[in-house]
Amino acid sequence: MKRLTISDIAERAGVSIGAVSFALNGRPGVSEATRQRILAIAAEMGWRPNAAARGLSESRAHTVGLVLARSADTLGVEPFFMKFIAGVESELALTRTALLLQVVPDHARSIEAVNDWWAERRVDGLIVMDLWARDARLPVLESMGLPAVLVGRPRPGGMPARWSAVWSDDAAAVTEAVDFLVGLGHRRIARVAGLPALEHTQVRTAAFHAAMERHGLSPVAVVDTDYTWAAGARATRELLAAADRPTAITYDNDVMATAGVSVARQLGVGVPQELSIVAGDDSQLCEMVFPTLTALSRDVQAYGVHTARTLVSLLDGGSPGSFQDTTARLVARESTGPNLI
Repeated sequence: MKRLTISDIAERAGVSIGAVSFALNGRPGVSEATRQRILAIAAEMGWRPNAAARGLSESRAHTVGLVLARSADTLGVEPFFMKFIAGVESELALTRTALLLQVVPDHARSIEAVNDWWAERRVDGLIVMDLWARDARLPVLESMGLPAVLVGRPRPGGMPARWSAVWSDDAAAVTEAVDFLVGLGHRRIARVAGLPALEHTQVRTAAFHAAMERHGLSPVAVVDTDYTWAAGARATRELLAAADRPTAITYDNDVMATAGVSVARQLGVGVPQELSIVAGDDSQLCEMVFPTLTALSRDVQAYGVHTARTLVSLLDGGSPGSFQDTTARLVARESTGPNLI
């Protein structure tokens, strides 16, 4: 199938190639009537501009980058990222902007990937996820001068003029979960957390300790993991093997919470009769297991939409700033109940 060119449009319209170029690019050189006739013919013939040529003429790649420093195995089973990326893509499609995605094992490799993109001028801006409290990527990105949206809290002391932040109040969500469990009579509560170097893990853990202290309680334990099913299962076994085992456990994601349900069943621990479980993310996984999982729920796809929209605004000359997305709210299901122990 032959690719359509402006020569084909010129031949159909009975005008010069130059006239077609003027019309398609909105430049003077043809009358308004001729411009509209050429545009109508181009649309009828299914014309689409060459993105590479358009990028050269506008000094833009019409592409934004996202590097995920996670294991491919984790991404394959964790619904959060797929929902987030779906939201990003749906918003970028409105401006015919592409998403360049790369999965790497660690932050050092993510810096290498972004360096390559920057040197090759392949992206106009970046979405930066999984921020560390001390993130080695940020000084490198700042030196490049690339527009970026941080998916996380605004940086203390301000951010570069070409950066924005899109974030959600993780502390408030964790506090709601603790208050809910305490309201059910639970006093021995444990937390199965994610990667300890991640900023949002530290925020959630600090909020967990603060909420417990406000109720005059001490956590049974806080176990750091890598978000995987295996790590969630291992942490649950350790917690339930303790002499003073918890009556409630909160998990940082849905994958580990489902692992917790499975381990409890294997050990003969009733959920929620002997153990209440709260998932830190909500997804179909939470409703596919038995009992269904109480979870901190939010619209992750909308989170991706807001992130992409903020970055596109930056690329179009908009003012940088932070956008606070909706805080996750607890949805009570079958995995939580009154403390009967």
